[in-house]
Amino acid sequence: MKKLLVATCIGLLLASCTPKEELSEQEAVTLLRQQMNYPKTFTYDIFCADPEYSQKALDAGLETKGFVTVKRTQKLSEVGQSLIEFTNQASPYLVSLSDQDKKTNIQKVKIADEYLNQVSDITLDKDGKKATIEYTTIYKNTTPFSSLVHIDLQKPITHTVYLILADTGWKLKDK
Repeated sequence: MKKLLVATCIGLLLASCTPKEELSEQEAVTLLRQQMNYPKTFTYDIFCADPEYSQKALDAGLETKGFVTVKRTQKLSEVGQSLIEFTNQASPYLVSLSDQDKKTNIQKVKIADEYLNQVSDITLDKDGKKATIEYTTIYKNTTPFSSLVHIDLQKPITHTVYLILADTGWKLKDK
């Protein structure tokens, strides 16, 4: 019985001295790519029946460049119908639509591809079971429709995510 007690105490002592499971930068990059789906497409919704979006398309020069045609007048009986039509030149940048988008005259367009750039900081909490990762993303393959968004697509964007150590490894924590 005494040997069993000593063995149990030694086991507990060794288990408490086991180092925390570290999270390397490469592991963090792999987790982010898998769980955040990088690279991913940055899209923008164009409400084709909305006069405000028609004006945005005109202001962005999309009609002049040949990507859209904008109907400038509309009869009362045509309210709710599309004011913006996309040309063949725009087709590589159009994103598939859901049935709901089709019903409401919404067209998603590709703005750019968002890529994971680098992990800038990994912070583990005291017990080693939670981690905070700060990382940056960059945009590549910008499209002519990028002129619709008021974001500087040349600058890296900083993000923060929280991870939790589960039995199967590190997992992204839901907010």
